Amino acid sequence: MTYEYLLAGLPELKAGSDAPISLEQLNELLDEQLCASDKKLLDLLRAPIYETTLAEGLKAKSSFIRAWFGFNQDMNNVLVAQICRKHGFDVKQQIVGEGEVAEQLRTHTGQKDFGLNELPGDYQAILALAQIEDLMAREKAMDAIRFEWLQERTEFDFFSSEMVFTYYLEAVMLHRWSILTVEEGEKIFRKLVADMKQGIKLDA
Repeated sequence: MTYEYLLAGLPELKAGSDAPISLEQLNELLDEQLCASDKKLLDLLRAPIYETTLAEGLKAKSSFIRAWFGFNQDMNNVLVAQICRKHGFDVKQQIVGEGEVAEQLRTHTGQKDFGLNELPGDYQAILALAQIEDLMAREKAMDAIRFEWLQERTEFDFFSSEMVFTYYLEAVMLHRWSILTVEEGEKIFRKLVADMKQGIKLDA
């Protein structure tokens, strides 16, 4: 299903700027205009990220949804592997999910880049995330990578459901940065490290 009228009527989003529409307004609009199957997929994106949500996303009927959840799992796993190495934690115990990247991280812990250069794709920007000391800057860098992924994924889409999902995800990121404080960013990181110390597998 295509959404020419819906997408044409939405205000333009720009990375680094405040979102010109509230999430409440956007959610109401999407709930009104998306077909049932697309709304169900959107609900996956709106749900908190737990391992159960991740599993559902990776098995979704939509290739876009599967790719989005897979991309985020891979990015989080790479960052976690770098942090584990830096703090002396067991990398294998913290990597979640399956796939080429997860397997590479588990089996190539002795290599500087975990052997990711052996896989298709460019992982250098993701590997560099752990080198960013400022926690807020690191989180923003992750979202910048997400923005780029979304733009590349929907470069030739104009009115598809994938474009609607992309708009929603970008709007969420813009809103997140408009309200996230430095203290909240530090809290996220402290929880991540604490979970690893306790040997708990992290949600992607």
